[in-house]
Amino acid sequence: MLDGLKRLFSGSPPAPATGWEGIAPWAASRQYAFRGVQSEGFVIDGRLGVAPWRLEWGPSQRPYIQGQELRLRAEMGLRSDLHLVLMNRELQETMEKAVFDQYVEGVQTRIDNQTPPEMRWLVMFPKLSGAEMGPLRERYMALSSMKGWLMRWLEGPLTESLQALRVDASVPTVLMIGRGRLMLRTTLAEPEVQALQVWLRLFEVAMREARRVANDSIESISPSTQPSLWSGSALPGDERKK
Repeated sequence: MLDGLKRLFSGSPPAPATGWEGIAPWAASRQYAFRGVQSEGFVIDGRLGVAPWRLEWGPSQRPYIQGQELRLRAEMGLRSDLHLVLMNRELQETMEKAVFDQYVEGVQTRIDNQTPPEMRWLVMFPKLSGAEMGPLRERYMALSSMKGWLMRWLEGPLTESLQALRVDASVPTVLMIGRGRLMLRTTLAEPEVQALQVWLRLFEVAMREARRVANDSIESISPSTQPSLWSGSALPGDERKK
């Protein structure tokens, strides 16, 4: 499956950027913690209120993103069986083609654990209809193990922020919730401050809206984490270990 995705997104990946001169001062001005990761990328840790988030820029961890990848993540304390993904439609179509090629024409009977969860969920959970997606229907698709939770999450500010996002429709864009964690993934060849600010603003809106839905629907919070939701507990280790 991974090889199939890589072929679909084949091409010459852009060379990693080396000039990050403006990133560390910007992070310091916002009281974020910045650290480089050898010569491959960097990590920025910050908070939305008391809730910590982590921004990572470096080599792609997904076959559908060529070159350098931007990742944002935050531990939300949501129940582990809440699975949710929103992605741009061009990425959806490419992923579904890869699933068909690998598991229908290839007569493979199951999707293995090496397949990214966002791809597995495409065939596991129902998608919102065009009417349910509202103004996002032309550009995005979304699905979830809890349809009502997803629809409440997309109400208001998050949909408005996605509509205002000025990126090409072909740019891989994924917002997802799984194992209690909110994630954003996209391609970003050059880590310019303005671009980081754009994606961080979107991610923080997604965090706020997830908190709103969780507060309105207590059953969406994992029982083991209810008392500590938004308590500022430390993020776990490197995402690459997951």
